Amino acid sequence: MGVVLKGITWNHSRGFIPVVATAQRFAETHPGVEIHWEKRSLQEFADYPIGKLAESYDLLVIDHPWAGFAASHDVLVPFNQYLPEEFMQDQAENSVGKSHESYISNGNQYALAIDAATPVASYRKDLFERDGMEVPETWEDLISLAKQGKVALPAIPVDTVMNYYMLCVSQGEEPFLGDHFISEEMGIRVLEQLRELTNLCTPEVYQWNPIKVYEALSTRDDLYYCPFAFSYSNYSRPGYAQHPLTFTDMVKIGEHGRLRSTLGGTGLAISSKTKNLETALAYAQYTASPECQRTVYVENGGQPGHRSAWVNERVNENTRQFFSGTLAAHDRAYLRPRYNGYLHFQDNAGDIMQSYVRNGGNPRQVLEKLQELYQESKVNR
Repeated sequence: MGVVLKGITWNHSRGFIPVVATAQRFAETHPGVEIHWEKRSLQEFADYPIGKLAESYDLLVIDHPWAGFAASHDVLVPFNQYLPEEFMQDQAENSVGKSHESYISNGNQYALAIDAATPVASYRKDLFERDGMEVPETWEDLISLAKQGKVALPAIPVDTVMNYYMLCVSQGEEPFLGDHFISEEMGIRVLEQLRELTNLCTPEVYQWNPIKVYEALSTRDDLYYCPFAFSYSNYSRPGYAQHPLTFTDMVKIGEHGRLRSTLGGTGLAISSKTKNLETALAYAQYTASPECQRTVYVENGGQPGHRSAWVNERVNENTRQFFSGTLAAHDRAYLRPRYNGYLHFQDNAGDIMQSYVRNGGNPRQVLEKLQELYQESKVNR
């Protein structure tokens, strides 16, 4: 009987189709091997415990904040203990920003960065050209455009958290350092900045994740610009969206330069319970290899984690220069905490932040609640 591997990824063209394509090609070159991929919602991808998934699947596409949990619970295979040193070195040297590093915890590599993403700006070039308008370059330009009702951004709870981190680090203060989540001065400033910008947008944004923003931006003619949303190269590709989007770097804020958004992306992990470790390792190495990343993976809708794809001329020609146009933003992206327990903060802070951004209130009480969450999250879970 042949080898059968089961994998779980997330439900989007960027998350599902490229791993199905790599699995198909790997099986064609490895007779007797079958790899079956299943998919889950984007929300489940962020929230569902990988410990439970690792009991049912050999291969897992994961979010990097799970690295600390993996290190504490022995649920994923540490790649650095099995794959060739030269391969791992190439992965590190050709990382897009901190994508490779994001899956390291306690000195072990718990996933390979097959997908790189961070919030970047995007816009309808046809609408800007039609109206003779300039794309925003500064935060003030952004607010001015938003006052015209032409801006949309993702404002569901989890994206509000990511945008909050972005504005903190962009303006010179990193959260989660020491005993306090953030200083009162910076904490309140960012709450007010998010509140002003978001409430200039259509109220629909409070139910929109990045995918819904891009669907609206690529189909509606009243929305021109998104200042920051996790990048999706699919929407820049011919035939994917009704109106393809142009992706670019984000605006400058004050004297601090361009915004530093919060790193996303996905990694390919292997369950420590797999009974076919050798085959799983071979498939993972193939999928993350530079050759596969800049051919089979990206050509089937993937957003590679290997830098060679991002600087490849053919890849950029096929995506309206998505990769070259946003690489700098990805390289400077902020890396979220990955300690075991961090996700307790992320999962609960969004509702608190979004409530204030949408309805107002006492910003100091908001910061007190966030501080309580931070302290709770530091107790191992």
